[in-house]
Amino acid sequence: MSSPPRLDLTLVPWTDADIAVLERANSPAMTRFLGGVESADDLAERHRQYLGFAETGGGAMFRVEVDGETAGYAGWWSEVHEGEPVFEIGCAVQPEWQGRGVATEALRRVVALARETEPRPVVGYGAVGNAASRALCLRVGFEHRGTGIFPGDDGDVEVDIWVIGG
Repeated sequence: MSSPPRLDLTLVPWTDADIAVLERANSPAMTRFLGGVESADDLAERHRQYLGFAETGGGAMFRVEVDGETAGYAGWWSEVHEGEPVFEIGCAVQPEWQGRGVATEALRRVVALARETEPRPVVGYGAVGNAASRALCLRVGFEHRGTGIFPGDDGDVEVDIWVIGG
């Protein structure tokens, strides 16, 4: 059995133009485990937060490119989990790039960069029932630490809690 072809994956620091990446990912298919499609105002606010990470040092967001094409985004930001400082991670890969190892490689790189910044735990939250998120966290080396509840616009969301390094 031959191995899959190697992807030329690049993490490109987030810029003002990357609002288009968020808009493209703001579809029912891409947001079904995240509480649904965001309003234009909410999307613009999230984009401003991502831009601010570089200024505040509170995280970093990247456009994920594969073979020169935008495949999604990934990054980390400072958060508090169970009273302790952590880095929370997030990753979204467009459907046409899913199943090709893009999310796994992007998330591995983001976790490594976050841990190089400061050796604190990295936490990921994925909706309970999101089998792809569960498999991704296991591939990257996260340990499952139980479940929790996140408040959402359409009601509470039960999430799996995944941790590396803590």
